[in-house]
Amino acid sequence: MTYPALLARLLIRAGLARLLPGVQRRLEGGAEHLRFWSDRLLSSPLGLLERIAGIMESDSPEVIDLASGSPRFDLLSSASTKLPPDRRGWPGASGLPELRGAVAAKLLAENRLAYSPAEEILITSGALGAVGVILDAFVNRGDRVVLPDPVSPLYPLLVRTRGATIRWMTTRVEDGRLRLRFDHLARGLHGARLLVLCSPANPTGGVLHAEDLEQVLWWSDRHDVLVLSDEVFDRFAVEPVSIATLPAARTRVLTVGSVSKSHALASARVGWIAAHRHLLRPCLATAALRSPFVPTISQLIALAALRTSPSAFVPFRERLESRRRYAAERLVALGMRATEGESGFFLWVKVPEGWRSGQAFAEALLATRQVRVLPGDLFGPSGKSFIRLSCVADEGRLEEGLNRIGELLMEERGRAGLARRAA
Repeated sequence: MTYPALLARLLIRAGLARLLPGVQRRLEGGAEHLRFWSDRLLSSPLGLLERIAGIMESDSPEVIDLASGSPRFDLLSSASTKLPPDRRGWPGASGLPELRGAVAAKLLAENRLAYSPAEEILITSGALGAVGVILDAFVNRGDRVVLPDPVSPLYPLLVRTRGATIRWMTTRVEDGRLRLRFDHLARGLHGARLLVLCSPANPTGGVLHAEDLEQVLWWSDRHDVLVLSDEVFDRFAVEPVSIATLPAARTRVLTVGSVSKSHALASARVGWIAAHRHLLRPCLATAALRSPFVPTISQLIALAALRTSPSAFVPFRERLESRRRYAAERLVALGMRATEGESGFFLWVKVPEGWRSGQAFAEALLATRQVRVLPGDLFGPSGKSFIRLSCVADEGRLEEGLNRIGELLMEERGRAGLARRAA
């Protein structure tokens, strides 16, 4: 437990924390209930958790959401929510056999990965549930976890919640490719327990080159570090390459996927872990302790989605790619630089000079123009002067959101001009 968390625990157990005005304000009168909080909750990054929850809160219809990472398209022609009698009992702890078979078939056909549905596929509560299971199965308090910078905000949150230490690995995008600093990687892996790899990456959309994947695996093997390969965006890459396809990856890599992005089914909360049976076994035990099963109705919806032809997804991918190119061109015209990977539907955008941070820009944009984007500092140390803009909104709302960004920039430039003349 960190020193601030230990101090907080002592103040709470002594009954002093409830007397502090700051605690009273933050808990809105609920300080009396602090004595019931667990040590694990007290040592969690509550400020970050509250900030993320607030950003993702539902908006009024007037707000244009360019922050959401959940695409909206429908690959299912029909779906029933009525379960037959034989489906109303407890589902298996590993997931429905036919769903695990569909996941294995998908991985073989689209990613050239061969896994046994019976022993090497575990169905989880979304990719978030898969990551949580892996962390709980293999990472102890105080262990080191290597994260790419930038990365989805959920990773630092989940790692810190478990009392582990983050080591950041510098990344950059060149010609759509995600490139690593291998000197940083080598230093970061020394004494680490787990490396997180995301390709295609969120938020940049960069895809790792096969040669770089070999280097990553070589260094991971040298330092005896497990690799969590997050491939939830793989369908948005024209030619996805998984690190798990490399021969030496078999007993070291755990592959995470879901139907949230690839089939626009974030609400179903269905993901999976694919790994060698000796790596999957502790994950299964951990999942049984954390959340015994994924609801059958959600698994059946995911099964129907995975059984759709991959060709049905192509028009949606092309439509999202067209929106991304359009948004990038508009931002360049506005004087903003967007880092474009070769896949996905996000833009990693540097805020103009004069703004102290991406967070300040995002807050001003929401407050004055009712457009929501995500501040880049949530994604890692390198994101302080960036925002992430999502292109999943329909064409009309995306265009209007970009128009409002332009209005904010013009207003700020006008103010800056007046200040210079006054000086």
